[in-house]
Amino acid sequence: MSYFKRKTLGITDYKKRLKLIASNKPRLVVRRSLRHSIAQIVEYNEKGDKVLVSATTKELSNYNWGYSTSNIPASYLLGLLIGKKANKKNIKESVLDFGLQRTIGKGVLYAVLKGALDSGLNIPHDKEIFPEESRIKGDHISKFISSNKHQSFQFSRYKKLNLDNNIMLNFDKTKENIIKNA
Repeated sequence: MSYFKRKTLGITDYKKRLKLIASNKPRLVVRRSLRHSIAQIVEYNEKGDKVLVSATTKELSNYNWGYSTSNIPASYLLGLLIGKKANKKNIKESVLDFGLQRTIGKGVLYAVLKGALDSGLNIPHDKEIFPEESRIKGDHISKFISSNKHQSFQFSRYKKLNLDNNIMLNFDKTKENIIKNA
């Protein structure tokens, strides 16, 4: 019996993909690396999926985000950004596609979903899965930095750029910039 190459390599779960495609809605595809996250709204096509809208956490610096691009606040902002871009392309709804990534409730991946929902996208979800509002704004990061329980090198970039405890203020300004300019 011959299997699809991507299934054999453990890259694609075809049963899950078929269920997502059967919805006839575009998919909000979220992928993470160690430093960044990528969100795309993808439409199925027989000849190959078509990316309608794309955003990465690298783009957040264009909206004055100065902190890490791999934490919960950055992920929320990524969701907000992809949602605003989708609204401009007249995309109103989608289904969520995390692929084979391990999902952790109230984590980074669900922060992207929360941001996309807050921007106006209609995506089926369970409200219990989102991170708390204080974590989305970065309060936990601010408290950890001020507690001095961290290694001196962990937040050295923040200190060099004079970003010590302003993450919540920077979050609000970045969110406002995305809402106005995206």
